[in-house]
Amino acid sequence: MDYQGGKRNLKVTEITDSEFRKMVLISSKKLNKNAEFINSLNVFPVPDGDTGTNMSLSFASGAKYVSESTSSNMGELTASLAKGLLMGARGNSGVILSQIFRGFYKSTEKKKTLSASDLAAALTSGVETAYKAVMKPTEGTILTVSRKAASAAKKEATKTDDAVAVMKAAYEAAKVALAETPELLPVLKEVGVVDSGGQGLTFVYEGFFDALSGKKIEEDEEVHQPNVEEMDEMVNAAHHKSVQSQLNTADIKYGYCTEIMVRLGAGRLVDQKFDYDEFREYLNGIGDSLLVVADDEVIKVHVHTEHPGKVLAYGQHFGSLIKVKVDNMRLQHETILEHDQEEEKQEQEQESINNGYGIIAIAAGSGVGQLFRGLGVTHVLNGGQTMNPSTQDIIEAIKQTRAEKVILLPNNKNIFLAAQQAADVAEIPVAVVKSKTIAQGLTAMLAFDPTDSIKQNAEHMTSDLTSVVSGQVTVSVRDTTIDGKDIKKDDYIGIVDGKIKVTNPNRKKTAIMMLKKMIDEDKEIVTIIYGEDGDKQEAEEIQAAALEMDEDLEVEIHQGDQPVYPYLISVE
Repeated sequence: MDYQGGKRNLKVTEITDSEFRKMVLISSKKLNKNAEFINSLNVFPVPDGDTGTNMSLSFASGAKYVSESTSSNMGELTASLAKGLLMGARGNSGVILSQIFRGFYKSTEKKKTLSASDLAAALTSGVETAYKAVMKPTEGTILTVSRKAASAAKKEATKTDDAVAVMKAAYEAAKVALAETPELLPVLKEVGVVDSGGQGLTFVYEGFFDALSGKKIEEDEEVHQPNVEEMDEMVNAAHHKSVQSQLNTADIKYGYCTEIMVRLGAGRLVDQKFDYDEFREYLNGIGDSLLVVADDEVIKVHVHTEHPGKVLAYGQHFGSLIKVKVDNMRLQHETILEHDQEEEKQEQEQESINNGYGIIAIAAGSGVGQLFRGLGVTHVLNGGQTMNPSTQDIIEAIKQTRAEKVILLPNNKNIFLAAQQAADVAEIPVAVVKSKTIAQGLTAMLAFDPTDSIKQNAEHMTSDLTSVVSGQVTVSVRDTTIDGKDIKKDDYIGIVDGKIKVTNPNRKKTAIMMLKKMIDEDKEIVTIIYGEDGDKQEAEEIQAAALEMDEDLEVEIHQGDQPVYPYLISVE
């Protein structure tokens, strides 16, 4: 905190509900504002750095529960925060954050207000709970930051009754501990970043300190305004909401989802000066679900309309069209309805042969989902890299199975803790088979036996995970050096069982180079799953390269439609 005249402005000896609500609110805003920065600290240069997003969404869920509580009792408010964080926890970082505040709540559940020593004790209890939640705690992570912050708070509380001073000590210690994380984890030092989870927790503690010390919230922390680069993601979300399967096709008033991007001032037909309000008002008159984002050079538009031609023509008054996309939503909706009906039929058939089991696989891509269903999975929960489902999402999926017992396949190590939290609070027996990849999840299903107990299935399916080698091809999102490899932004990288093995500017070459690292004389089967950024013809060329390496291999190709990874390749 900044000091004025060398003196702190405020002393707080008792934290009441109003202070605590402000602590939670400001911390939530800080995480939201800095989510992308935290994401950028991901060690691997792959487009899955979602620690900041996960922590922000997790804490926002906790903040929502606090805001909805009418209690002035601190024990009840900290219970609300812990419950909200538990239900909203996403990714391992979000789950650990939820455990820190579960311990915080356990220490304060009988408190009407909090003293400085209560605050220090709560931070310490949070550390103890978080360490217990992680089977093999690793130093140089969020756990280290939380522990050193709590230790400093506890020490300060023996000297003063001022909660501001205690929180300041915790925050300052968190910053020091964060800066030291590269010394504890060599991979952080090699890449030149601090631990992303630790950074997120430091922002939380900074928010607590700012709230207690009376720092004014900056205006730019109040509302997050989308920029042009965020438009595509927002458009996709808005479009998804517009075609929900529970609607009737006839209820769609505006049938064409229209997106354009206009480069301002360029083009032969420009005859008007761009005015945001007038531009938006015109489009609002010919459609709905309107989203307009603009800067000095580009306008991005998403609108549902019956007249896509009018949207295109109007945009040309202000500049040249550099992107145009028009989808017939009525046709898309009919396809979705048919798909949902087919999935429902498959689920009913699957339930009849799975002997009371529900099996949930977490995966992205319609083709990948079909592969899992073909092996006996009853429910596919959309998620994976860049979109980790929350504990609540997984709990809802468990309920939707209507099964007597459930097996969960996370297919991503960053979902393990959220999956386990969901299993712990579920009302039916749930086993988590810790599959780290899609390939491992598919292999695990081969060991499933509906006549076995849930314990036996979990053991057999888990034991089969190591029989498959998993490879993933994706794009580097930044320059870095890791494991002695110089990796350039936009180059392709091949990851084998969690380690970057190859890098190359050419996608196909990367896949083939990666395959060479995966195949040995004991391997018999290669499975190539091409994603939304992959290509069937290129997959066939990779297949041919694999057969050149070993003509006795059995090589299968499947369309997965998965995002992030153009190719998922497994060898067993």
